Amino acid sequence: MRGYEVQVLARNPKPHYPEASTSMLWNEVEWIVADRVEEEKSGKWQKRMSEVDADVVVDLICYTPEQNRLIVESVKDRVSHFIHCGTIWSYGPSSRVPYKEHYPRKPVTEYGKMKAQIEFDLMEKYKNEGFPATVIHPGHISGRKWLPIDPQGTRNGVDIYRKLAHGDVVYLPDNGLTTLHHVHADDVAQIFELAILHRKAALGESFSAVAPYAMTLVSICEFVASLFGKKPNLKFIPLEKMAEVMDKNAFEIMKDHVIHSPCVSIEKAKNVLGYQPRYTTEEIYKECIDYLIESKQLVI
Repeated sequence: MRGYEVQVLARNPKPHYPEASTSMLWNEVEWIVADRVEEEKSGKWQKRMSEVDADVVVDLICYTPEQNRLIVESVKDRVSHFIHCGTIWSYGPSSRVPYKEHYPRKPVTEYGKMKAQIEFDLMEKYKNEGFPATVIHPGHISGRKWLPIDPQGTRNGVDIYRKLAHGDVVYLPDNGLTTLHHVHADDVAQIFELAILHRKAALGESFSAVAPYAMTLVSICEFVASLFGKKPNLKFIPLEKMAEVMDKNAFEIMKDHVIHSPCVSIEKAKNVLGYQPRYTTEEIYKECIDYLIESKQLVI
């Protein structure tokens, strides 16, 4: 759209969630097939990245400080902007809300700790060596074909939506006031683009990428049920008892969300970059549920 030449390095050379409206744009992308993890082991990745001819590098799939070190050492002094995709999980549980980027990091999961360390390393590299780093921390990324963290705080596919549509019992932990903070994938893309366009303002900074506000599990259930002309049939039980009404994997995912209960500020991204998310959490759910119905994954 802006005349950029775009290269995408991926194991699978095709977009995951293509839409007809963007198909022509994807045809303009140069796909480079590469398995990052395997190539890092052999040293091929470092050689590949040291030969990258790009002004801007956006790293979406870096999960460990060592991975970050390898790519930074390979591209330093060769790129004008390096943008890392972090996560609001690096903030840890919400001790202050809405959480702002300069608040202390207290991650509690291994994933969050790794991402927080990567952010720290990049910011130190910027301060001490002028490495042109920016970090973007998305919330729970969702989209039309990318199901959001569901109204129970899990990834249980269409089951929870079917229950809300039919008026079946939905169990929520404690009082159901745990918050989720989603973001539409289009809005994540927006903030990455804004960081590129406003490079000087973005250098050495971290930004949160989330919807305009967080929502509680109760309010999400109420909204989703309303799409089907229903009121949710909710039952509240202690968090530790939730393991008795859902499978182990779903419980562990839900527990992580309950512990974090994220509620994040976008004030900095709005003021510095001009970020204006297009999607509220309700709009994200509506778009996804519409797709589930259209694709007959959810039959009412």
